[in-house]
Amino acid sequence: MSDPAPCLVIFCKRPALFHGKQRLAETIGAEQAHTFARLLLDCALEDARAWDGPLVLSPASADDSQWATDLLEREHLVLAQPDGCLGHRLRTIDQELRRRGQEQVIFIGTDAPMLTPAHYKEARQELSIHDVVLSPASDGGVTIMGTAKGWPDMTGLPWSTDRLGAALDNLCRQQGQRVHHITASYDIDVAADLQKLGRDLADDARPARQALHREIGEFLGQKEAKYG
Repeated sequence: MSDPAPCLVIFCKRPALFHGKQRLAETIGAEQAHTFARLLLDCALEDARAWDGPLVLSPASADDSQWATDLLEREHLVLAQPDGCLGHRLRTIDQELRRRGQEQVIFIGTDAPMLTPAHYKEARQELSIHDVVLSPASDGGVTIMGTAKGWPDMTGLPWSTDRLGAALDNLCRQQGQRVHHITASYDIDVAADLQKLGRDLADDARPARQALHREIGEFLGQKEAKYG
């Protein structure tokens, strides 16, 4: 893991009924949310295949390590997330990668399919200049978070709220780190997000995005037919 290119880490959950994407499931049902979870994961894996640096898949459970190992044909490392809040899990994985010699680490999840090659290119470029890069999400969170020096203690941050992005930015600055915001994006949490995503994916030629766009179209079409 001593490649000078930044390391991309994808935090992921194994799609399963009634597990993950619960906010989305509350609005569209568990089975449909499960379908979207699988398609969203495919989009993140599509980005993983295009990444030309070190790659880590970090499943939410150690029980899913073999599942994560089998997800990609390209070389990648699997590091299961520990127990604890998201801030603790992110920092623990980051520290382990630094122990293995990695210096620049970029984290994403699997719920931001509108991340583009331009986002990743910008993150890599800016991380060579700044200590922290963040891609703000429209809901107040972040869709990309990269660090060149390592994360501070993030256990006290308001994870899964609209205050997360600002709090993370402020924490890093308080630690004397140079923070830079790259192009914003958004993630998928509720049914309303799917309508915007469907429009935005209309001209996206990436295969996994095309599959997601088709499913959104079918879902919205069925919804319209049912409710008029």
